[in-house]
Amino acid sequence: MVNLVREDAPRAAWLAQILGGAFALIGAILTIGGLWLLILGGSPYYVLAGLGLMASGALLLLKRVTGVWVYGALFVATLVWALWEVGLRGWPLLPRVIAPAVLLVLALACTPLLTTSRSARRAALGGFIGFVAVMAVGFLTLFVVDRPASPQALPDPRFSMTEPSLLSAGADWPAYGGTYGARRYSPLTQINAKNVGKLERAWVAHTGDLPSEAAKGKYGAETTPLKVGNSLYLCSAKNIMMSLDPATGKERWRYDPKVLDESIPYTAACRGVAYYAVPGVDPAAQCSTRIIEGTLDGRLIAVDARTGVPCPGFGQNGQVSIKIGMTPSAPGMVSITSAPTIVRGVVVTGHQVLDGQMRAAPSGVVQGFDAVTGTLRWAWDMTRPDLTGYPPPGQTWTPGTPNMWTTASGDEALGLVYLPMGNSAVDYWSSMRSEAEKRYSTSLVALDVTTGKPTWSFQTVHNDVWDYDLGSQATLVDYPSPAGSIPALILPSKQGDIYVLDRRTGKPLTPVEERPAPQGGVEPTQRARTQPFSLFHTLRKPDLTEKSMWGMSPIDQMVCRIQFKRASYKGFYTPPTVDQRWIQYPGYNGGSDWGGVAIDPQRGVIVANYNDMPNYNRLVPRAEADRKGWAPRGDARGGGMKGGAEGAGDPQAGTPYGIDVNAGWRLPVTGLLCKEPPYGGIRAIDMATGKTLWDRPFGTARKNGPFGVASHMPFEIGTPNNGGAVVTAGGLVFIAAATDDLIRAIDLKTGKTVWKDVLPAGGQATPMTYEVGGRQYLVIMAGGHHFMETPVGDAVIAYALPDGS
Repeated sequence: MVNLVREDAPRAAWLAQILGGAFALIGAILTIGGLWLLILGGSPYYVLAGLGLMASGALLLLKRVTGVWVYGALFVATLVWALWEVGLRGWPLLPRVIAPAVLLVLALACTPLLTTSRSARRAALGGFIGFVAVMAVGFLTLFVVDRPASPQALPDPRFSMTEPSLLSAGADWPAYGGTYGARRYSPLTQINAKNVGKLERAWVAHTGDLPSEAAKGKYGAETTPLKVGNSLYLCSAKNIMMSLDPATGKERWRYDPKVLDESIPYTAACRGVAYYAVPGVDPAAQCSTRIIEGTLDGRLIAVDARTGVPCPGFGQNGQVSIKIGMTPSAPGMVSITSAPTIVRGVVVTGHQVLDGQMRAAPSGVVQGFDAVTGTLRWAWDMTRPDLTGYPPPGQTWTPGTPNMWTTASGDEALGLVYLPMGNSAVDYWSSMRSEAEKRYSTSLVALDVTTGKPTWSFQTVHNDVWDYDLGSQATLVDYPSPAGSIPALILPSKQGDIYVLDRRTGKPLTPVEERPAPQGGVEPTQRARTQPFSLFHTLRKPDLTEKSMWGMSPIDQMVCRIQFKRASYKGFYTPPTVDQRWIQYPGYNGGSDWGGVAIDPQRGVIVANYNDMPNYNRLVPRAEADRKGWAPRGDARGGGMKGGAEGAGDPQAGTPYGIDVNAGWRLPVTGLLCKEPPYGGIRAIDMATGKTLWDRPFGTARKNGPFGVASHMPFEIGTPNNGGAVVTAGGLVFIAAATDDLIRAIDLKTGKTVWKDVLPAGGQATPMTYEVGGRQYLVIMAGGHHFMETPVGDAVIAYALPDGS
């Protein structure tokens, strides 16, 4: 019998045999998985690489140095294939070559253990030097070549803020979006691109609102404070209202509405409060100025802006319930998480109806209350336009209708309030929706604030089954035209399209095209034949391909490619399916979500941060969902507060299917996302033309990594982000939002980060800026967020230039 094992190899060759065994095992995995992928119509690389690895491993097990050369040839082939697939794009290139490169180093290190030949050892050394050179080029590719394109010059100033009610009030920040026009713009210039590097912490305050054991995994404050006069006003995650000294952060008063943990819906969040000065009242009178907030348990509460004492003339002891007229529901089913909007003395509020629970969920009715008395002025139930007040005894608002969970914007002069509407109860099944629901869901609806009647509506998705509800405030602008400025609004969307509408009529001012949409799925007769596409601008990237798959190693990539090939994917608007997963891209987190956009009205620039991730979804038959124990909130089978991503096991009771959403399309072991980076970006857009001025990945990899372990890599990978930006006349964009726990200042001209600071918790909130005592401050709520997997905190942090700067 012939002995295939080299007997003359050095004694330490057993180390090479161990490596050979690892090569053979990895090769077997790649061969089996690669064959599956090939059968599905995918890339042949993985099966070929697996066979090559097994051959190399077998030779190393036999103590033959040719095993090293075989793997070296395989690595070269891998490098050529990787460059062919993704070119010199750093982040997509890294996982294709880093793991194979590590194996190459180990193989080359084994050469002296397998041969005494000097030429072979010199060849191995040369291979190692070549490897180092290739890695150096790769590093330069990632962090030098793979940079955003050069920014375009900012447009010449040609816009003006002609409508006084839309102005940011100079030194103040009197509404959630700066004003009810929601531009998130400040005319302050003390902090600018030249001196922002000197920015330092001026003070830190704490809300004291941190999760109990029962509420852990449910917090995400999302708060943007207000500043009016000499006071700062804010709310905590569970609706504790506070007033702070804007110069020192010292607490002046607080009011705790005692919201119970059981009332937390998906997230304990309070994005903001509203300020109202009662006209014609003695400024010294009680509640002549008041702070109004909505709570997680469905109350509107008004307190004196100076003392925090509830206003006795507002409802009963300073509060009214928005649940009157709704069907009874479990705690947490009806919650207010966004700031009210006040136009012409009417407090307009929507509410969140907990997603995915049941078709017969509470109504999405939008209500308008008197800002002084708390009396219901009107209510808009879209299926019952005849109702102007509460339903008659024994009746309720229509269950299951679309709700407005986010923040409205308003035009005092026109008397209109603009509602970004959500979807009907249960997002992923549409056969039970009424015609009114299909008309108004995922639409911007303009209501006459004096009557509560719709003036116009504009729909961004027809019969939405993708949870593409409008999360962003519409931003009011004066839009240029040959005939002069037009009162307009900018409407971002989760699917990435940005629309420009005449805010008087809802008519598009830039082209919107109806394009054919994919058909089929579980409700083929329900799918719209066409969907609207904005030709002004979209944040959406091209459709995914197999090459878009990513991972920590070739094995991860192969698994993701197999999942991609097994799923239903017809591109944008792929219909939901039950017999296989379907890919939704973009996912339900955007595009743009509740952070909205910021607009510099003088320079005419839109600043939009956005997400760029798919979801990997499946409809789950009712019997299977029941076996899994998926039950609505409050159900006797145990439906209650749950963690995890929204939609990851929602019952959708009353329909044939539950829903299982893999948000971001993550792998189960490593937790990495299947799509290649970036996962988020930030972009500047010329408001007049819709052209991109600059675009860049947004968010570093410092807090992200496989298995939930932070990589501490400071490089921009582009992370998921929630929260918005603020733009100033000083030429700066201030934003946190990303998962790296940083707050940044970005130069509006170039898109480059010019200052940053590490926050003590996640910055999933929109910052704001103001002036007091001749000093400009920047304030951010570092509250963290369970969905974004950032640390939870309670710090309110103010930054300013050093005194005398």
